[in-house]
Amino acid sequence: MSEEGDNNLARFGIVAGGGLLAAVFGIVVFVVVPGSLADLLGVLVTVGVVILGSRAARDYADTVYPDYNVAEVAVEGPITRDGSTPGPIPGGALGATADDVVEQIERADEDDAVDALLVKLDTPGGEVVPSDDIRNAAADFDGPTVAYATDVCASGGYWIASGCDELWARRGSIVGSIGVIGSRVNVSELAEELGISYERFAAGKYKDAGMPLKDLSEDEREYLQGIIDGFYDDFVERVAEGRDMAPEAVRDTEARIYLGDDAHELGLVDDIGDRSAVEGHVEDLLDAEVSVREFEPKKGLAARLRGGATAVAYAAGAGAASVFVDDDHDFRLRY
Repeated sequence: MSEEGDNNLARFGIVAGGGLLAAVFGIVVFVVVPGSLADLLGVLVTVGVVILGSRAARDYADTVYPDYNVAEVAVEGPITRDGSTPGPIPGGALGATADDVVEQIERADEDDAVDALLVKLDTPGGEVVPSDDIRNAAADFDGPTVAYATDVCASGGYWIASGCDELWARRGSIVGSIGVIGSRVNVSELAEELGISYERFAAGKYKDAGMPLKDLSEDEREYLQGIIDGFYDDFVERVAEGRDMAPEAVRDTEARIYLGDDAHELGLVDDIGDRSAVEGHVEDLLDAEVSVREFEPKKGLAARLRGGATAVAYAAGAGAASVFVDDDHDFRLRY
């Protein structure tokens, strides 16, 4: 029998043995000892103990005899710090929760069984710092890191990809949007029609720059544009460095989006292929057969139900972009 077969047999033995021990323990403690008055409750508790014991045994088996050598971490939906829906729907769990993604990448990096990392990207971008946190975690991973785009790898998603060793995409993937958006709502004319006036009480010349109830002065416009330009310069430099491209070539994209083939021709993507092709490439990198395990945070039932309900509401009327809102200025900034 092969070594892999021996490991699978050993894993089965551990899981089965753990479940049997848990069953015996549960019966003795909750059925035999209490007597007939607790028989029914004892059976129910025993079932619970068996389940918990089997899970513990399975986790132990995964540690001792891992059946994977590549970790996959997904970044899906708008990128935010807590995964909540940007905009008018509070508390939604639709997008990529940056802290959770970083935690899974770090967990994979600490796992001795993991030799390479796949980063699945299907995101239009999102908040600046959370996107950067994920990028840094991927860049710090000790081993080959291959990002692959499914439907969309734009803006903050491309920022993350630039921290990986390679980026693959499908022919129909949407890739690019290397730019930064800053926006504000101007309702000063509407406020005037409604008889609403704005009085300023602020310390600091630019403290209320971007307030929607007043027009921007030229100084304020220049100040806010300077912030955007600074973020954009950093974006260009980091992408150029990560992708080994000239900064001018990155700027020449003018924040456009491209289909996979066009992105490949421009050097924004390393290769074109589906998930199977990506796994085959990783096998070549590792010179070994690949078995992938998805690393994802555990969610309770309440979180899953909340996320599902919010997804319906989000799809019904909210936008698909992630925004950063400064409460003092109502000035929105995103990759």
